[in-house]
Amino acid sequence: MKTLSRVVALGALASAAMMAQRPFGVLSSTTAPDPTTIVQNQVDRLTKLLTLTSSQVTEATTLFTTALTAVTPLQTTLNGDWQALQTAVKGNATATIDQLATSIGTLTGQITDIQNRADAAFYAILTSTQQTTLSSSGGFGGPGGGPGGFGGGPGPRARP
Repeated sequence: MKTLSRVVALGALASAAMMAQRPFGVLSSTTAPDPTTIVQNQVDRLTKLLTLTSSQVTEATTLFTTALTAVTPLQTTLNGDWQALQTAVKGNATATIDQLATSIGTLTGQITDIQNRADAAFYAILTSTQQTTLSSSGGFGGPGGGPGGFGGGPGPRARP
């Protein structure tokens, strides 16, 4: 399940990065990479680590693209809710705070579910040797992120 959460976290992170319009890579650009590039980079890292077959690469690309596509609109809404929550806090609008906190919790749960399902599906296509390699490298989750996932959950750090 940690694996899928990494996939969702990557989608959330990618969406947040796109929204923030911060420089990426060697700081040569102020635009975020497109979803295809994000997934390709992820699959390239996993291929290098796990020596994925061409069939596994194709399937992983499909799994991660589907997850990122599903997460992106949720992340956009989540970012908006975090911004609205900051405004509500400053205005001491407790009813709005309650509503936004509930929405943020629901969206975070949905994102986590999507990411973990994709990670689980990816893990299932690996050989036992590849699974062992992935697990021994830290897998998809945990502090600091793993080699294949998005680098963490969409919690408070995903706030704009």
